[in-house]
Amino acid sequence: MRRSLQKPHPRVAAVDDGAFRRGDRSAPIAAVVVSAPSYVEAIRTATVRVDGRDGTRRVVALVRATGPTDGLRALLLDGAVVGGFNVLDLDRIHAALRVPVVAVTRRAPEFGKIRSALAKWFPRDHGERWRRLTAHRLFAVPTGGHPIYAAAVGCTKADAARLVRRTLVRGYWPEPLRLAHLVASGGSPPARSARPKG
Repeated sequence: MRRSLQKPHPRVAAVDDGAFRRGDRSAPIAAVVVSAPSYVEAIRTATVRVDGRDGTRRVVALVRATGPTDGLRALLLDGAVVGGFNVLDLDRIHAALRVPVVAVTRRAPEFGKIRSALAKWFPRDHGERWRRLTAHRLFAVPTGGHPIYAAAVGCTKADAARLVRRTLVRGYWPEPLRLAHLVASGGSPPARSARPKG
C-alpha cells in the first residue's frame, strides 16, 4: 500500500453506520469512495441488523456495490462494530475485498466493560464476538493533534498511519469516514442507542 499512497489521489473506501434508536431492528450504513483526501466518487447505503451477525457480509456487499474494487487501495472503518454490537470480521473483509482494512477509533476502547457487556447481552456467542473484536491489536496513530487508534489487516502499522494522515482534511478524523457517517445518518433520527466502538 505504501507505493499507492505516494500517488496524488489514491482511491479509498470508507464505511460507517448512522444513528438509530434503541429498539430498532436495523441500523443504516454507508460506503463512500473518495480520491484522497476528499473527492467523492461513489456513495452507497444499506442496513445491518442491530446487534446482529450480518455486518461482515453487508460491509463487503456494500463496498462492492460502489463499483469495481480493483482500483481501491484501502478500506477505512470506524471501529470493528456497526449497528451496536454487530462485530465485524476484519480478516474476512480483507480476504473478500483484497485490499488493506484499517479500523480506527477516536479513543482506546474500555475492553473490560465491553467484554462484560458482551457476556451479559450475548451469552450464546459472546466468545466469538470478543474474538473478532480483539483479533488485531490497536496501536496509536499520531495525527498532529489528538491521537487516534487503529487496527490494520493487510498492511503495516506504518502504512495504516500514512493512510490516516493522507485522508485528513480538518482535525484528526479521516475525511472519508466523516462523509460515510454523514451519509448513513442522513435519514436517521438524532437519538442513538450507542454502544462502545472497538
